[in-house]
Order: sequence, then structure tokens, then C-alpha cells
Amino acid sequence: MTTPVEELELHTKREIGHAVHGLDAVIHGLLIACVARGHVLIQGVPGLGKTLLAKSLALCLGGSFQRIQGTSDLMPSDIVGVHVFDPREQKFVFHPGPVFADVLLVDEINRAGPKTQSALLEAMEERQVTVERERFALRDRFMVLATQNPQDFEGTFPLPESQLDRFMLRLDMRYPSAETEAAIVGHYGSSLGAPRIETFGIAPVDTALVAAAREQAAQVHVSDSLVDYLLRIAAATRQNPSIALGLSTRAVLALTWAARIEAAARGGEFVTPDDVKAIAPAVMAHRLVLSPDAALDNLTADSLVERVLGQVEVPR
Repeated sequence: MTTPVEELELHTKREIGHAVHGLDAVIHGLLIACVARGHVLIQGVPGLGKTLLAKSLALCLGGSFQRIQGTSDLMPSDIVGVHVFDPREQKFVFHPGPVFADVLLVDEINRAGPKTQSALLEAMEERQVTVERERFALRDRFMVLATQNPQDFEGTFPLPESQLDRFMLRLDMRYPSAETEAAIVGHYGSSLGAPRIETFGIAPVDTALVAAAREQAAQVHVSDSLVDYLLRIAAATRQNPSIALGLSTRAVLALTWAARIEAAARGGEFVTPDDVKAIAPAVMAHRLVLSPDAALDNLTADSLVERVLGQVEVPR
């Protein structure tokens, strides 16, 4: 008998698999973020299907989808909305921006300026926006998927630490295998132009199943020794001379939640160190700020995460 989290993952992979190929690991990460009400930074070169993946997820969740293209002239009002004077009612009326969606895709987020990027901080953390001293609550299923190209730095603005820390996970999309790419060509090569997402027949998931998955994940036990293990991992990142900025308390919570859902996805009733290690790179790597010496030594955030996990003693 499958558990709600396992059933949700099976449904998600099956339905999104109608549109994308070879992305089971990425879909698994999206499932974790969905159950945890987290946000995801998707990193990869152009043309790998990041936008198609985000649209497919929105259809699978049965929610509305909005897309924002990051550009240098993008303004905060283009994201959150703006008050416009209505001459009939003789007052200013708020016109909601694309942030009032269930799944919001911010494509090439690092091409938006710092002022515009900061418009997402309140939305991602407090699930609300403030416009002209008036607060507007966002949708219950609100989720941000942002993309960036790690190879292109011209005309981009690096994401500040406060922005990166609000992304629960960073998922890396790499070039597909030869077999997967052959399947993609076989699926889409016979038609001209970009694929229409509406033609894939993606069945939305039952909202009751999502609620049950969240309830199951909340019941997964985290022992005191496992909490101590998580805290020692965070402390190791803060004390490592190659890391200028280690994990925050928000990051420790994100790692705890992600490990809980990772355990639930395998049908477990308690979190093990292996659950933590399985999801730790996606939770930790984008949050670490490396020291200048680390760059000179050709160290990367991913290699440092692996080193930290190898140094911290695993509880018995």
C-alpha cells in the first residue's frame, strides 16, 4: 500500500512525464518543495525545458500559472501589481500582478535588477505583498520557480544572499543522456514550433492528496540525535575557513523539512542520516558563500557540501 507522499510522487512523475523526459530527479525535488510549501531555483543552460517543466507542474497541481521574464528594466510593480485610477469610481483600484498565481515562473531571475528582485522577498517569505501600505495575501498554493543560466554572466545581477536563502532548493538541470534526447526528438520532432502544453492531457492532482501528503510528512519523526546532526552540519559550514557565509537558521529548517519529506517518499516513519545526505546538496549548495581563498583553490559550493557531510560524524 502506497503512502500519500509516494502516491503524490507517482502521480506527479507520470503526468509531468507526458511533457518532459528524463527529469525524474528534478521532479522529485519539485515534489519536496510542493509538500513543504517551498520555492525552487532551477539552474541550467537555455533550451533544456525549464519553462515547459514549470507549466507542466502548474497543470499537474491544478493551479494558475504566470511567467515573468527577467530583464534589466523590469520594475517591482510589474511583479506585484499597481494601483490605477478608475474614473468611473473616482478612486485608485489595485490591479494584481503575476505574483498572484499558484505557480510563478521567474525566468532568468538574475537579469532583473536588485530593486526588482527585492519585490519577491516579502512574497516568498510571508506569502503576501505590501503595496501603498496595503497588504494583499497570496494564494495558498503560491510557489516560485526561478531559473538562471550558470554560464552567462553578462548583463546579470547576482542574487543577494537574502534572496538565495528563500529558495528551499536549487535543482540543476543538465544535458540529457543520448537515450533521453532521442526520446525528446521522437516526441517533438514531427511537429513544427514549440509544443503546446494543453495538448499533453496532464491530469491535475486531487488537492486532498496534497493535504494528506503534508500531514504524513508532518508525522515523520525527527529524533534528538538527528536534530543534533543537522545542527552540527550547520555549525561546520559556519566554521569552515573556505566558507564566508554558512547556513542560516532558515536553511536548517529547510533541511529538516526536506529530509522529512525525503523519508516520507520512501515510506519511512522517521528521518535517517541518509535522508539528510540525499537532499542536503539541493538545500545547502546555493546558500554557501565561498571565501576568496576557496575560489583560488578551485573549490565549489557542491564540493564543500560533500566535504562538510563527510566531516560531520553521523549519529548511530
